[in-house]
Amino acid sequence: MRTPPRWRSVLAPAAMAAALAAAALGGTGAAHADDHDAPHAATPAPAHGPQPAHPAKPDHPAEPGRPQYPGKPDQPVHPAKPEQPGKPEQPVHPAKPEYPVHPDKPQYPGKPERPVHPDKPVHPAKPVTPVTPVKPEYPAHPAKPVHPEKPAHPVTPQKPAYPAKPVKPEYPAKPAHPATPAKPAYPAKPAKPEQPSKPAYPAKPAKPAYPATPAHPATPAKPAYPAKPAYPAKPAKPEYPSKPAKPDYPAKPAYPAKPAKPEYPSKPAYPAKPAKPEQPSKPAYPAKPAKPDYPSKPAKPELPAKPAYPAKPAKPDYPAKPAHPSKPAKPAYPAKPSKPDHPAKPAYPSKPAKPAYPAKPAKPEQPSKPAYPAKPAKPAHPAKPDHPAKPAYPSKPAKPDHPSKPAYPSKPAKPSKPAKPDHPSKPAHPSKPVKPDHPSKPAHPSKPDHPSKPAKPSKGKHSGHEDKGHGGHEGHGD
Repeated sequence: MRTPPRWRSVLAPAAMAAALAAAALGGTGAAHADDHDAPHAATPAPAHGPQPAHPAKPDHPAEPGRPQYPGKPDQPVHPAKPEQPGKPEQPVHPAKPEYPVHPDKPQYPGKPERPVHPDKPVHPAKPVTPVTPVKPEYPAHPAKPVHPEKPAHPVTPQKPAYPAKPVKPEYPAKPAHPATPAKPAYPAKPAKPEQPSKPAYPAKPAKPAYPATPAHPATPAKPAYPAKPAYPAKPAKPEYPSKPAKPDYPAKPAYPAKPAKPEYPSKPAYPAKPAKPEQPSKPAYPAKPAKPDYPSKPAKPELPAKPAYPAKPAKPDYPAKPAHPSKPAKPAYPAKPSKPDHPAKPAYPSKPAKPAYPAKPAKPEQPSKPAYPAKPAKPAHPAKPDHPAKPAYPSKPAKPDHPSKPAYPSKPAKPSKPAKPDHPSKPAHPSKPVKPDHPSKPAHPSKPDHPSKPAKPSKGKHSGHEDKGHGGHEGHGD
C-alpha cells in the first residue's frame, strides 16, 4: 500500500525531527557511559534556538490514467477426442500346482565319540653295538736334539724302475674314402635383359645469388684495465725445530748354531729347540717440540673499479632472401622388362656308402685289487610290534531323495491390443492484438533547498574530565 503524496509531505519533517532527537539522546548517553567512578555536577542543558519552518513540499503531479487493454479473443473450441477402445480382458492364469511335502530329515545322532586308542607296545631295547678294538698307542717321540749346522744333502737313491706297460696294439689303417663324384655343371643362366636408359632430367634453374651481407660495424676498442696493486710480501714461515735423533736399538743377540741334520732314511729324534732370547725393551720416544704460531697475514689491498664497456653498435638488418624458382616436373620411369624363368636345378648323384671301421683291439686286463677285510656284521634290530587296529567310525544315515517338482502349466497367449485412432488436428490460435504504447510520465518538480541550521551553543566545562583525556564535552552532541 502506497502513502498518498499529501501525507508523505507532512510526515517526512516529523520523522526527521524524531530521529534527530533520538540521536542526540543516544550520543550523550554513550559519551557518559564510561564515567562511573566520579559523580558529575548537574549542568543545565543550553536552550536551542528556534528551528526554521520547512517549506511545504509541492504536490506530485497526478499520474496519467492507463489505457484500456483490448479484449483477448476467445480460445477456439478443441474438437472432442475419439473414445479409446477398451482393453481386452486378460486371460485367467491357471492355478499353480502345490509343491509336494518334503520328507523330514533324519535325526543325526551327533558327532560320535572318538574311540579310545589302545596303548602302543613298548619297543624292545636296542642291541649293544660291538666294541671297536682299541687303537694301538704310537711310540713316544724322542726328545729333539739341538739343531746342528745344516749338513750337505745326501744323494737321493735312484727310484726303482716301473714295470713295463703292455704294448698298445696298433690300430689297423683306416680305409680310404671313395672319391666324391664330380658336381654336375649348372645350365647357363639366360642373359639379363638390358634396362631401359634413364630419361634425362630437365636442367635445374640457376639459383639466384644472395644479396651481399652488410658489413658489421667495428666494435669499439676494449678499455684498458687499471693496473692491479702489488700484493704485500708474505711473512716468512717459521722454521720447525729440529727433531731429536732416534735412539739406537740394542744389538740383537746371536742365534745359537743349528744342530746337524740327521741322515735319511731313518728319521732321528728332533733335538730340543733352544730358548728364544729375550728382546731388550724399546726405548721411549722423546716428546715432540711445540709447533710455533703462524704470523698473521697482511690485509688484501682493494682492487680498482672495473671500467664501463662502451655500448655496442646496432646490428644492421639482413636483406630479404630471394624466392626459390619452381622445379620442373619429374619424368615418368619406363616399365621394367619381366625376368626370364630360371632353368630347373639338376639332381645330385647319390654318394657311395661309407666303409665300416675295423674293430678296436681289446684292452689288457687290469690286475685284481686285494680284497678288503670283512667288517663285523651289525646285529639285527628286533622286529617292532604291530600297532593295534583303529576302531571303525559309525556310518552317517543316508539322506532321503527329494520329490521331483511338478511341471508348470503353459501360460495362455496375450490378446493383441486394438490400434489407437488418430487424434484430430488442433485449430490454429488467433493472433493476439497489439498492446497500445504507455504515455510518458511527467517529470518530478524540483525540491526547494533546506534552510541552514543555526550554530549550537557550546556546553559549559566542569572539572573531572580533563585528566581522563576526553577534553570536555565539545562535540558530544554532534
